[in-house]
Amino acid sequence: MEKKELVTYCGLYCGLCSQLNRVPRQARALQETMKKDGWESFGHYQKDFDQFWVFLERVVESETRCGCRKDTCGPPCGIKKCARESGVETCPFCAKYPCERILGIAKGYPTMLADAKRMKDKGIDVWVQEQEERRKTGFAYVDIRCYPYEVADK
Repeated sequence: MEKKELVTYCGLYCGLCSQLNRVPRQARALQETMKKDGWESFGHYQKDFDQFWVFLERVVESETRCGCRKDTCGPPCGIKKCARESGVETCPFCAKYPCERILGIAKGYPTMLADAKRMKDKGIDVWVQEQEERRKTGFAYVDIRCYPYEVADK
């Protein structure tokens, strides 16, 4: 399944992260509006415009670059390291699930443990299809994320 690489080690779905799902689309819309308005021609007269334009392009491109399994976004993560060392595709299939690390991050993602149970019950391919349907609605984890939560870096 082509979207399977969007399943994080901890059991979240990268396609529901605003950094991958929502923000690049908004950046693209801003970029297109600014191009239409002529900013490519006169923007360099504004202080720091060139750096901003490069940054905006990187945000637009992040839609294809970002991903937990690609090691291209997010903070250092002990969950990823543990899963790789344990040889599990994703943590919900680990015998120790939910471990202390998972419980720490789950404080911030109220659907995480229920989603993991569904992943185990339905299988990862069906679960990914369900997450893609969620994505189409515009849902992003940031809409429900709670603070504080913990991302173990060890």
